[in-house]
Amino acid sequence: MKVLLTGSTGYIGRRLKQKLLKNKDIQLKLYVRNKKALSKNIPEEIEVFEGDTFDKEKLKNALKDVDIAYYLIHSLNNKNYKDLDRISAQNFLDIAKECKVKRIVYLGGLGVKNADTSEHLLSRLETGEVLSSDNNVQTVWIRAGVIIGSGSTSFEIIRNLTEKLPIMTTPKWVYTKAQPIAVSDVLKYLEKSLYLEEKENLIIDIGCEQLTYKDMMIQTGKALGLKRILIPLPFLSINISSYWLNLFTPVPFTVAKALIAGLKSEVIVQNDNAKKYFPKIDPVSFEESIKIAVNEIKNDQVISRWTDNSGKIWDRDHKKEIADAIFVDRKEKDISHLSKEHVYNSFLSIGGENGWFDYDFLWKLRGIVDKLIGGVGLKRGRRSSEELRIGDSLDFWKVVDIKQNERLLLYAQMKIPGNAWLEFKIQDNKLIQSAYFYPKGVFGRLYWYSLIPLHHFVFTNMIESIIKKAANED
Repeated sequence: MKVLLTGSTGYIGRRLKQKLLKNKDIQLKLYVRNKKALSKNIPEEIEVFEGDTFDKEKLKNALKDVDIAYYLIHSLNNKNYKDLDRISAQNFLDIAKECKVKRIVYLGGLGVKNADTSEHLLSRLETGEVLSSDNNVQTVWIRAGVIIGSGSTSFEIIRNLTEKLPIMTTPKWVYTKAQPIAVSDVLKYLEKSLYLEEKENLIIDIGCEQLTYKDMMIQTGKALGLKRILIPLPFLSINISSYWLNLFTPVPFTVAKALIAGLKSEVIVQNDNAKKYFPKIDPVSFEESIKIAVNEIKNDQVISRWTDNSGKIWDRDHKKEIADAIFVDRKEKDISHLSKEHVYNSFLSIGGENGWFDYDFLWKLRGIVDKLIGGVGLKRGRRSSEELRIGDSLDFWKVVDIKQNERLLLYAQMKIPGNAWLEFKIQDNKLIQSAYFYPKGVFGRLYWYSLIPLHHFVFTNMIESIIKKAANED
């Protein structure tokens, strides 16, 4: 069985890829926007195609001779994501039909169309409708609501609110019903969809017990050993709720607003097809799914996070942009007396709970300011305390390039009047640390000049601390 997996660098895709790589029944192919974002453990025999669903020729090459294709693609990071999702799905269906693909497996969202349905949920529903619109290619449409797992958007929101706020004033959407599901169970349904004998299009709704969002937060507190009090208020608007999530969780304002808009709609199972077609899958309870997710975080076993979605960042020529940077703050240190591997590991470990050395409080202050103006802030932290890979979020940075024992390049995703990068490079027995900035307009230049005094202390301390940490390892 030849299987194509799209979205293999996203939250669900990375985890499903791990399961499928262990499946000896299939010959797996991957279709990705950027090969560099893939994990290092991809076997050489796995075919990897680079492109997106808007490039029909590349898509055709990827879908050639494929029996079953997974569609795990969403354009939420783009302003016109609804239109892009529709075009993407139609392109995928057309090329799949042309290549005589037998089945498309799509993971969408629970919900029904009505006056209250959010744009985000409508887009997911319309994507499923497009993929199911041609009987020449069977579509198995798996529909899930709140997915609970280490690194999932829903889990990080619920966990952060529950941990940080013993008493919460909440909007009336906390009484909206949903049927959450553990990410491990989602993966079971997706993998088992390979072996369905049915030939017709199927819609399969999945979830565990029916709960309100209030129930979820109370049960999360219980799983964490915390007692929480929720006080619903009827006057909290979508914008106020979005700012609330933005401040107390890792989710930025734009994502929070899209999610909050959807919380007024119930996301509950509409059919019993999960039991009918997958009788051997018994979803774990919500509370158990929380405990599993927390345990993965404690043991540094987070495979993927919602921030893995890199959007248009791969379409950028960072090499050219860095070369065009108007402002550069560069520091160099001799490391001929040190192990290059230890120096590399030292700068690879910065950020998240590991902190930013002596001036960590300034980074935290910058993160708070970023959150207040709707940015991502520092709350995203790191996926792993020791490992980084291309596509990982690192506080308000995104990892855009890594070369073993040689280089780490970070792209700034905080709210700034321009574009910024932070680079660590080992070259000619030197550690070269460079901050690049390409300003937008006069305000961008004023922003850079105002930070020069702080940069002097922060960046000087940073390179010295990296060297010191590496020396302690020798």
